[in-house]
Amino acid sequence: MTEERYEFTAGAKKKIFILGAVGIVLLIIGVFMAKSGGHAEEAGHALNTIEETSLLASADENTIVSNSEEAHGEEGEHHESAPWLKRIFSNLWINNVYFTGLAIIGLFFITIQYASQAGWSAGMKRIPLAMASYLPLAGIIMLVSWFAVKADVFHWTHSTLYAEGTDTFDKIINGKAGLWYWPLAKGSFPIFYVARMVIFFGLWYWFFKLIKDHMLAEDLEGGFDHWKKARSLSAIFLVIFAVTSSVSAWDWVMSVDPHWFSTMFGWYMFASWWVNGLAFITIVVVMLKQKGYLKVVNSNHLHDIGKFIFGFSIFWAYIWFSQFLLIYYANIPEEVVYFIERISSSNYAWIFYTNIILNFVLPFLLLMTRDAKRHMSILMVVCPIIIVGHWVDFYLMITPGVMKTDGAFGLIEIGMFMVFLALFIYVMLHNLTKSLLVAKNHPMLEESLHHHI
Repeated sequence: MTEERYEFTAGAKKKIFILGAVGIVLLIIGVFMAKSGGHAEEAGHALNTIEETSLLASADENTIVSNSEEAHGEEGEHHESAPWLKRIFSNLWINNVYFTGLAIIGLFFITIQYASQAGWSAGMKRIPLAMASYLPLAGIIMLVSWFAVKADVFHWTHSTLYAEGTDTFDKIINGKAGLWYWPLAKGSFPIFYVARMVIFFGLWYWFFKLIKDHMLAEDLEGGFDHWKKARSLSAIFLVIFAVTSSVSAWDWVMSVDPHWFSTMFGWYMFASWWVNGLAFITIVVVMLKQKGYLKVVNSNHLHDIGKFIFGFSIFWAYIWFSQFLLIYYANIPEEVVYFIERISSSNYAWIFYTNIILNFVLPFLLLMTRDAKRHMSILMVVCPIIIVGHWVDFYLMITPGVMKTDGAFGLIEIGMFMVFLALFIYVMLHNLTKSLLVAKNHPMLEESLHHHI
């Protein structure tokens, strides 16, 4: 039972290849359609820009850069890319952050189990371990793509914003410059920002490698030594993750809207990452069981992870509502523009409400009963909803800040997601073949085998 090895069959590889190939085709068609659409939306974009600028200026007319300057570029340095190209850049960044989240939550799940001395999950820990194997590739893709998308996705990278005495000077962004450029001059190379990205991925991968080595050595040697060392490393990692996950939320997502800020945003992005990762772990576990693997996992284990999904879907909704309510109640112009941009625009309003339905209403209703959490058929309905739903959540976090009213949802978004999904699944399943599917010498495996709730 515990000597199971996953076989990455040619048929499975073919399906992943087809998924990626279809994604590429849809992406190409979507780009062609977007380019053919021309500039029909420019009038609406200009109107919305005037409205947003007027609102922001009411807070401090001397500190906010007009959005029209963003739309038309800054003289001598950068002119905004065509909407179809910005849309590609926006989706590239969305998927970078989204799939990085799946990878780091794989490691986070493992460390939580070690730190809490949990035994119920002993039979499924190789799945999140395989998910975390995507981390080095995620880091490379994110670092490289950042240099490609930065001028369009991250407005604060434009050096003219820091030129005091000019029309393009932005007092608010200039005040935040140290967060990105320290110790170099404002508007130069954002060494502090890039260094954080490299350090975060370096730390995450280092802990992943150390913990993985102990987990695999445990298969060969048994005993408690490797489990104890993995537990100690997990406790240290959780402290580091608490800091790095919040800062990465500010760096990679919140800074897309550099005039806006939320003290709850680190928690919000973590909640989205976490429940999405739980759903992905669950769907892989169920699919493996349906193929005859993971015999040690039963309905009691599914019930436990189903409770996590149910509970943290409510937690995500709590954070979402708390952030929204505080901003709505305070009604401060530089804060409310974030939600006005997403609710008032016809391009995003339907996605805004769909986000709540996919990530809270449906998971809450479908997983409310005890039986629902124990049945694979129900979990196979709920988990894909959550996985798609939290992609939509990241779309809403990033796209309106990048695209303004030029944002759209279509083949570009679907195609890019499918390409990244195929890459992630391939890396995960490939790494799943490198070790036993169940840790046969895990000290708490016997407890997991007799787990009952």
